[in-house]
Amino acid sequence: MSNGIVLLKTRALVTQTERILSKEGYNVTIVPTPRQFSGDCGIAVRFPWSFHDTVKAVLENNGIEFQGIQELKPVVT
Repeated sequence: MSNGIVLLKTRALVTQTERILSKEGYNVTIVPTPRQFSGDCGIAVRFPWSFHDTVKAVLENNGIEFQGIQELKPVVT
């Protein structure tokens, strides 16, 4: 199962997003922004990718301005 990340401009938005998504019942974690994605504040919110459509809707409904939502594809070795 892959994960996704929400890219945000500020640390305050990251914590607000984490709080909103947690309250809605999503399993989210604050993580360092992976190098392949640009993030102004250096941290992002990780969530199960299968919920990307509903996560986006929750953020939009709560007025959260995010820079993007990206899939973190599993590394195959």
